[in-house]
Amino acid sequence: MWSVVAVVAVLAGSAYGLYSSGMKPARSARSTRAEIARQTLPALLDAAARGQSTVIERRGVPIAALVPIDALPSRRPASILSLEGSGRGLWGKDPATTVGDLRDEWDR
Repeated sequence: MWSVVAVVAVLAGSAYGLYSSGMKPARSARSTRAEIARQTLPALLDAAARGQSTVIERRGVPIAALVPIDALPSRRPASILSLEGSGRGLWGKDPATTVGDLRDEWDR
């Protein structure tokens, strides 16, 4: 079922929330209380599989969203290529000498 539904996204005031800035807007969203969501989770998962988002509220305050997996940004890990060269100069002008000095500290 993981390939169909993103289980919970934290809300922080916007349509989906602070951690969901890359999410696409849903076709339709409905609200339900947390206790009802617990009791009807299979039906909510089926609704998400059909493309419907559900906002889950606790005491009238939105706390989470059950959204279709297609509404989330790509889950592919970020490339580390953007870090290339970011440590340049970190070890001084001659890194081999610096590392050698650090190793020699253990022999003292």
